[in-house]
Amino acid sequence: MISILVSIVIVIFLIAYIFYGRFLGRRVTLNNDSITPACKINDGIDYVPAKHTLLLGQHFSAIAAAGPIVGPVLACLWFGWLPALIWIVLGAIFIGGAHDFFALVASVRHDGASIGEIVKKYMPGRSYKFFLVFVWLALVYVIIAFTDITAHTFKTTIEGANFGPAVAASSVLYLFLAMAMGVLLYKFKVKLLYVTAIFLPLLLFIIWGGPHLPQAILNAFNVFSVKQWDMIILLYCLAASLIPVWLLLQPRGFLGGWFLYLVITIGLIGALFGGFKIEFPAFNLNGLVSSVNGKNIFPLLFITVACGACSGFHGIVSSGTTSKQLKHESDSVPIAYGAMLLEGLVAVLAIATVMMLPKASTILKSDPNLIYAHGIARYLGLIKIPYGAAFAFALLAFSTFVYDTLDVCTRLARYCLQELMGWSSKKGMILAGIISVAVPFFFLMLAKEKGYLVAWPIFGTSNQLLASFILLAVSVWLMHMGKRTRIAILPMIFMFVVTLCSLVQLIIPFIKSLVVGWGKSLPSSDIMLSGICGILLLSLSFMFIWEAKQVFSSKKPSL
Repeated sequence: MISILVSIVIVIFLIAYIFYGRFLGRRVTLNNDSITPACKINDGIDYVPAKHTLLLGQHFSAIAAAGPIVGPVLACLWFGWLPALIWIVLGAIFIGGAHDFFALVASVRHDGASIGEIVKKYMPGRSYKFFLVFVWLALVYVIIAFTDITAHTFKTTIEGANFGPAVAASSVLYLFLAMAMGVLLYKFKVKLLYVTAIFLPLLLFIIWGGPHLPQAILNAFNVFSVKQWDMIILLYCLAASLIPVWLLLQPRGFLGGWFLYLVITIGLIGALFGGFKIEFPAFNLNGLVSSVNGKNIFPLLFITVACGACSGFHGIVSSGTTSKQLKHESDSVPIAYGAMLLEGLVAVLAIATVMMLPKASTILKSDPNLIYAHGIARYLGLIKIPYGAAFAFALLAFSTFVYDTLDVCTRLARYCLQELMGWSSKKGMILAGIISVAVPFFFLMLAKEKGYLVAWPIFGTSNQLLASFILLAVSVWLMHMGKRTRIAILPMIFMFVVTLCSLVQLIIPFIKSLVVGWGKSLPSSDIMLSGICGILLLSLSFMFIWEAKQVFSSKKPSL
């Protein structure tokens, strides 16, 4: 029964939060008497102290986008639910959670500096440049994958029913709602409790109202192709990355967090009390090879699950936006470590939507977001909500999660490029934002339909490799503090092995196609994009590792 399995996972995560979260906090001696960067600088734009409830919602919604849904669903389809489940649980507790926590605390202890600045302080000069280039590229892959996933969501049609335009309309209304909430909070100083009481019902009304808008309005949202939606979403990302965090990022993240909590609650109720049996196979393998796509479980399982177990992007969020809003050091445990465990739970609930389906189900041939939406719709059917309305709600929830990451990610890419190029002026800020969305634009225009499937292996690999780099930087920081580094170094080594193997696998088809087609034809655009990106990332990885080797050889870490 799915209910038994999910209950066991919840208990394991609770135990991990109480004991391992406390253990991590003791390693860095959290102190609420220390003034955090948000309170010290408080510039009203990037450094804005936030209540822990507001910040948890914003942080959680920023990190828990499509990653813990698409990745786990794909891994479940390719390898079976048991390998995916084991990696999610172990990865979230011992690797992803520790990674997120240390990234946040290290940034807070350095006036809200990015991980790149921490690398610059504790490692040789070139390491800093290599790291920033890698981080920027990793963020670009996130933008590519999530932009295209959202665009496909806006064009969803199931059994003749056109759900996409309603989801797109509700998504636009949701963004305007968030900005209105930000104005009330920060310009009119309305208390968060009152604003929440007003805007949460309005959010639910928007969810309900999207499919019920006049047909003329829905038709207007239906005229855009997937590629056109890609362009529109990227323009939104650019605008969202340039406006103050209080106007959109914080309130949108807060509302998105509540939306995410609601969907988690629905998923939990359905998984625990729906009486659904496990029908999908625990293993979908021939030996260690997927019976679906012929890929080896190592390393593809780990880079496919991605955010559900560990994500370098989380470290960039923790040190890029969250550290600049943290009010008390003790909030680091629930906001960083706790949010990672919650994301692990989202991933497990995503897997549950596959587990309830027999292997022969036609639903399994759909995109991961549609499989997930189908599962949530079945859960809502338990309380007699019509399937069409429930399915539209689930799709809106999915696109909302992606929005919550997209604008944060573009803002972080803009920060990173400004830092790399030394562009501190307003013109530099705008130029960095434009470049950060221009590269995803060209990638998506060159890729075939469903460009996110081309980007996903690159996204997953670069994301996990970024986590390795951040764990390396954190290890160096802990070493300089005289702290034991084992809890960061061991996960770092594992993640490096997994991701470097994955990069080699990305490059091999590109090299083979060049050799076979030498003088005759070029590789396909998809193979070329994957191969060139893989070579670039592998080269940066070896450069960064070589620089790090000098640091560790000069001062041995205490394990």
